[in-house]
Amino acid sequence: MERKIKKSNNSFTEMRVVVTRASLRNEEGIALIMVLILSAIALIVMAGLLYVIMSGTQVSGIQKRYKSVREAAIGGLDVNLGFVDLRGDTSLDNDFITSLQTTGITTAILTGGSCAGTNALGTAFTGLAAKFNTPATSWSGCDKSITINPKDASTYDMSFDLPGPNPASPTYRVYSKVVDTVEGNSGQDTGLVKGGVVANREIAPGGQPYLYQIELYAENPSNPSERAKYSILYQY
Repeated sequence: MERKIKKSNNSFTEMRVVVTRASLRNEEGIALIMVLILSAIALIVMAGLLYVIMSGTQVSGIQKRYKSVREAAIGGLDVNLGFVDLRGDTSLDNDFITSLQTTGITTAILTGGSCAGTNALGTAFTGLAAKFNTPATSWSGCDKSITINPKDASTYDMSFDLPGPNPASPTYRVYSKVVDTVEGNSGQDTGLVKGGVVANREIAPGGQPYLYQIELYAENPSNPSERAKYSILYQY
């Protein structure tokens, strides 16, 4: 491209301006832009990978803690069923509590004499024995709600502290409560089935077991976010 410029003294001076295709297509700086774009993409990918790794670690930790507190709840259920078998007998309960202490399990019974009930024979029971021996329809002064609040001792019947296998393991606390009882007599005695004394006249005495609905709540007292709740229907 050539351009002429006229001066005021009426003389012409030619000034040649050359614009080449290379100057029109100058790509200086595009490399920097591409590097910035690729760097941003790499950072996004790395951030995504870090997020996935951290999320996986957190989920694994949550599952591990839940499995631990779930096992503690099952252990607390075994202890609770031991008290059910004793039917609220105070002396037997005390002996059982003493035997549990030798294994490191601390037990507290919170249900007091204000809880009362009467069975089908008219026998009155109070405290924990009322919940184990009388139907829920006869209860008075007994908590029958399914809610357990660890900070309110009136919302559960018993609590158990279950230590871990080593000093570094957390001690889990399990709270339990009988919220409903259907009165029975006993389970069927299989020893009498097909044991009649008269030939071809078998005696099969019927049985009506007790049914208990038990609520369990387990947690790590030092970290209440580790918790598990169970509802159990137990036939005795």
